Amino acid sequence: MTYSECLRFLYESLPMYQRIGPAAYKADLNNTIALLNHLHNPQQKLRCIHIAGTNGKGSVSHMIASVLQSVGYNVGLYTSPHLKTFKERIRINGKQISATFITQFVSQHIDFFKELQPSFFEITVAMAFEYFYRKKIDIAVIETGLGGRLDSTNVITPELSVITNIGYDHTQFLGNTLAKIAVEKAGIIKEHIPVIIGETHPETKKVFIETAEKLQAPILFADKQYSLKNLRYFNTKQKPAVSFDIYKNNALHIKHLISHLTGIYQEKNILTVAAALDVFFKDVDITAFAYKNGIKNCVDVTGFKGRWQILQKKPLCIADIAHNEDGIRMICKQLASIPHQKLHFVLGVVNDKDLDAILKLLPREATYYFCKAKIPRGLDVKVLRQKALQYQLNGRCYHSVKTAYRAAKTNAAKKDIVYVGGSAFTVAEIV
Repeated sequence: MTYSECLRFLYESLPMYQRIGPAAYKADLNNTIALLNHLHNPQQKLRCIHIAGTNGKGSVSHMIASVLQSVGYNVGLYTSPHLKTFKERIRINGKQISATFITQFVSQHIDFFKELQPSFFEITVAMAFEYFYRKKIDIAVIETGLGGRLDSTNVITPELSVITNIGYDHTQFLGNTLAKIAVEKAGIIKEHIPVIIGETHPETKKVFIETAEKLQAPILFADKQYSLKNLRYFNTKQKPAVSFDIYKNNALHIKHLISHLTGIYQEKNILTVAAALDVFFKDVDITAFAYKNGIKNCVDVTGFKGRWQILQKKPLCIADIAHNEDGIRMICKQLASIPHQKLHFVLGVVNDKDLDAILKLLPREATYYFCKAKIPRGLDVKVLRQKALQYQLNGRCYHSVKTAYRAAKTNAAKKDIVYVGGSAFTVAEIV
């Protein structure tokens, strides 16, 4: 098989949640276990950090991976979905998995795949574990896909579990209350393995504490022990940045860190990262330089994209993959904080989201450019516009994301803002 044939098999022959939605969801780990047994269980030979959460798990995964690289570890990173290329999902020290390995892996096992009928995600998880094992990495940072308890990644015994936060997303699978969703995310907590909870919430705190106690897993709530002070957002010639100090139990912990991840939601993620690194390195002294270097160079080192990503400066064009109620709320807050004349909002969403929860948050004074990403799961642009009108969100329909973005830039004055978002798949077409 050629690489193109392998990709065609992965995308077209297998149920893929990112493309078709609920029909691709597998509510058990049977296929994953069968796949990994077939591969002689490479995941059992890996050191891992496992990361789940409604929002922020991608950012936390990349920051942790970047610091581990800065310390000198050979780091595997598994994330999803990808924005541009399948190879983004599986990286070692920021370098994407090779087309050669993908081709060999699929070609070697295709008969078994056809017999088992796994999903796209199940195969990619197995591929990642096999790749990391073959390349003899030191540590793998593994991001869950959907949920936790029944996620295909939940076959590892990590050295540390991390749950960033709990919000409303994928409620058709995970439950329609925060407590129910927390139960699913808490499924990654393992016996005697420490767990970091990024954000404390009265509806979910009890779930995490009870699960951790049952499994005798040490638990730490990051936002109860860590805080950021002296935050300052500023612009460099190359890209925006933020500087801050990390405090632990109200005492200075690490002074003057700089990050180029400037979405305000990253302030919470940084606390989660700080707690996770302290627990992981509890018996190892790492230098402040390595820590700071990892945070500062995260975007460059890991190839991280799509999080409050500045596309150009005049007019200011920003893209972000925020796609649920909590994420969109933070985006709107940050957009409102930036002085501007007019906001041009390029919006495309998928068809299984709680659209009302998102649309009610969006600014009515913005001009909207409605579009649909090139995936079957994308919401029809006319349906999106009609629904948006119910919330007094006005704009035109465009036949593609690129056309919508181009029109927004053409209409925008130098002091305006152009924002692109609503879905990772919308952002993927322009970053």
